[in-house]
Amino acid sequence: MKTALRTKLHQYIVDHNPELLLSLQEDFKVSNYINDKIEVVMPKVRQWLADGVQLHETQQRALKEMTSELRPSKYLFLNRILEEEFKDDFEKFTEAGVLTYELVNLIEVCRDTFTAFRFSEQNEDNRLLRYAIIADIANYLN
Repeated sequence: MKTALRTKLHQYIVDHNPELLLSLQEDFKVSNYINDKIEVVMPKVRQWLADGVQLHETQQRALKEMTSELRPSKYLFLNRILEEEFKDDFEKFTEAGVLTYELVNLIEVCRDTFTAFRFSEQNEDNRLLRYAIIADIANYLN
């Protein structure tokens, strides 16, 4: 079970939070981070299994618990805006193989805006947030 959760959490971070992965890799703490998350969720996993929850459902619940503080993904949010509003730059970055690198840079560029709007699942569709992020991206690209 722990191996499956470790794999799922690592893949989630790769796909949704590469900036976290890069930060953890710099300090050689990827394994520690993942193992800590698994240890925290294991009592719930044991309880779900004891309650008869199917293995797949248990793994999904555990992943949701372990990733709660990682949602919503700033990386995916910025990826979507870059693709929709700055299509030429998005394609240029993709073709050059630097899209992830540029998105990680944009997370840092937009950090104050994300903080000011208290970026969360509840407000990720906020139009004012979107406009502010578009302005940040435009400044970064120019």
